[in-house]
Amino acid sequence: MSRAAVVSDLTPERRWRIVLARDRRYDGAFVYAVQSTGIYCRPSCPSRRPGREHVTFFPVPEAAEAAGFRPCRRCRPSAASPPDPGVPLVRTVCRLIDAHPDRPASLAILSARAGVTSHRLLRTFKRVLGISPRQYRDARRLDRFKTELRSRGRVSPALYEAGYGSSSRVYEQAHARLGMTPATYSRGAPGTRIAFTVVPCTLGRLLVATTARGICRVSLGSRAEELEAGLRSEFPAAELRRKRGALAASVGALLRYLDGRAEPLDLPLDVRATAFQHRVWETLRRIPYGGTRSYAEIAHAIGKPSAARAVARACATNPAALVVPCHRVVRADGGLGGYRWGIARKRALLEQERLTRAT
Repeated sequence: MSRAAVVSDLTPERRWRIVLARDRRYDGAFVYAVQSTGIYCRPSCPSRRPGREHVTFFPVPEAAEAAGFRPCRRCRPSAASPPDPGVPLVRTVCRLIDAHPDRPASLAILSARAGVTSHRLLRTFKRVLGISPRQYRDARRLDRFKTELRSRGRVSPALYEAGYGSSSRVYEQAHARLGMTPATYSRGAPGTRIAFTVVPCTLGRLLVATTARGICRVSLGSRAEELEAGLRSEFPAAELRRKRGALAASVGALLRYLDGRAEPLDLPLDVRATAFQHRVWETLRRIPYGGTRSYAEIAHAIGKPSAARAVARACATNPAALVVPCHRVVRADGGLGGYRWGIARKRALLEQERLTRAT
């Protein structure tokens, strides 16, 4: 492993330059994931480079997999050399959890099997991944459940294959986690009517999609085709229809905001999320127009002071740009951090809010 791979303070902008250069010295320092394909790679991957707005960075492969991404078959990023001395321990425990998804993620049992104290295991796990072993188990189990639902088409086999002991808990949290019942999600949301439109805006193209319950996606990009493809990949069996007229009020509010009007975007949402993501996103919606908060401040606000990295991941997976203003979350040192729809758009949004508030 080269000395470059142990650098821990890489900014998103520098990581992106490393990816563009396919710099092998940083293999193991981080991985990058592509939202439009669901795949993550090491920096030197020979594959064609995606648009910056589709890229999210993760410190280790396990963090990308916990967020639902799959390893690239060309560069095999899960085999990259770890830059952090705590990563081997985390990987060992992640593999223990993945091998037995039906078992509780008990700190006492996991730490005994890994040969460390419970305190060291929890501290190392949160430092590397930003979440606890139990939260990792829950994220991976939900991801397996969704995968099994899509492949099997039946709830019960998928439920037990993913490691759930019964159906009650899954159905209790189905709407919060899946946005619909598991049976509906397993079939790609057949019968779910989603109206959407793509319109020009000051930042390129704006996609707005809504169900009968509320907005399910707001995306920013350069090309309408890419934005629509992202929506269709999430709900392949849903009934998607272009209906700009039905979305006139929501689209109008979003365009007025992008034009610099400080109107509150108090629009109803219908998004799939874990309980943690919901808490983060609701906290973001309370950040005042023109204001910013650090990832650490958001973590403190939700009562999870050690979860700054998990907060960053929740921002990176936010499906409703602007309505959930993740662009208002920055690094503690004032740096912009990352942004799902491109750092240039984040900079433009913050600058516009600053100027509007000053007038």
